[in-house]
Amino acid sequence: MRRPRSLQGRLLLSLGAFLLVIWVGAAWTTAILLRHGIEDVFDSSLQETAQRLLPLAVLDIVGREDADVASQRLGAIRAHDELLTYVVRDDKGKVLLRSHAAELSVFPPYQGNGFGRTATHRLYSEEALQGTVRITIAEPLAHRAQVVRDVQIGLGLPILLVIPAAFAAVVLAVRTSTRPLRAFREQLEIRSEKDLGPVASGDLPSEIEPLAVTLNALFERLRAAFEAERSLSTNTAHELRTPLAGAIAQAQRIRKETTEPQTAQRGADIETTLKRLTARAERLMQLARAEGSRLRLERTSDLRAALGVVVDDLRRSVPQERILLNMPETPVMSDIDPDAVGILCRNLVENALRYGGGPAPVEVTLDPDGLLKVSNGGPVVPPETLAKLADRFERGGASARGSGIGLSIVLTIADRIGSPLVLKSPRPGKQSGFEASVRLATSIAREPDRAT
Repeated sequence: MRRPRSLQGRLLLSLGAFLLVIWVGAAWTTAILLRHGIEDVFDSSLQETAQRLLPLAVLDIVGREDADVASQRLGAIRAHDELLTYVVRDDKGKVLLRSHAAELSVFPPYQGNGFGRTATHRLYSEEALQGTVRITIAEPLAHRAQVVRDVQIGLGLPILLVIPAAFAAVVLAVRTSTRPLRAFREQLEIRSEKDLGPVASGDLPSEIEPLAVTLNALFERLRAAFEAERSLSTNTAHELRTPLAGAIAQAQRIRKETTEPQTAQRGADIETTLKRLTARAERLMQLARAEGSRLRLERTSDLRAALGVVVDDLRRSVPQERILLNMPETPVMSDIDPDAVGILCRNLVENALRYGGGPAPVEVTLDPDGLLKVSNGGPVVPPETLAKLADRFERGGASARGSGIGLSIVLTIADRIGSPLVLKSPRPGKQSGFEASVRLATSIAREPDRAT
């Protein structure tokens, strides 16, 4: 049999086997000692009976009027099982007196005082009047064996009941003792890949607690490493803003000051490239924010306010009718950071503006239950492209322009708040277009996000 891999299984197996060996050994030793004790008690009773009956038999024999009378068999007053039988004989072996159930074949010739044994009986002999009157008492060995069995069964039955109860107690004790270990394991199982906070180890046994301390130290080192990586990304993107803005201003100045068409066109190309680089830096900052910041707060806010600010800002760069915003009249409360909601909404709308085709406007809809949907027109996205569209640096087509991380940022935020990002093409109820949806309201129970 293969040894169990779990600590609980090993404890149960070892403790159960150990207790079973102890109980079997104790029961066997008790049975042997009990048998010897019972033999001693029966031998003592046999000897005591002989010594009590012999004087009475002597008086009966001496007081007979006819000394030559044949051997006398005592009659039974009432029917009963005679477990002890006896015969009284003289020194020549003549039977003078015997019990009513005594069979002479059971009694061997007199061998002297003391105990004896045949194949079927235990014997004890005693003599009086200088050996002229001798008594031998016999007890069936089967009777003794039956008594020993009855006593052993009487002692063994409780043990048979105690063994399962003891095993149950062992199981309960082991499960109770390993409960902190199971809780520790469950803590690790339910943690997300973004959660590198310390693991509670207050109830762990002293043998396991150093493991938890070492694990928490490892988490702390990983958290510091990831934080340094995110800080580098954020700081780099932030530091790029000022020089990029200055470079864009210089390119615009070149365009205004030059009279050469080629130089003006080159300045315009430089400005476009710098603006694209600025947008990429902004996306990198958003991605770092989505991966590293705390997305759930201790307070709730109205989702409509964050969506309204984002849509109003985007409408400044496109015709107002290009973006339609539909929100309920009643507040939609959520504990998600409004900045994270704004980043998510902005990326979805910008993605829809960039890739949506035709005159159909981009529709931004917030349901009363917190479901945010952003849809646009355009051709149907093939299923194989739709499946990997949210991957980092993945674009909607070979000719598509953009950084390729907009939907990746949305997916990161959705994962952190515990809500799936659902992409559909064509739009529900339409023959074309694209729709992205994320549930933002906290009315649905989710595990709180933890900052790493």
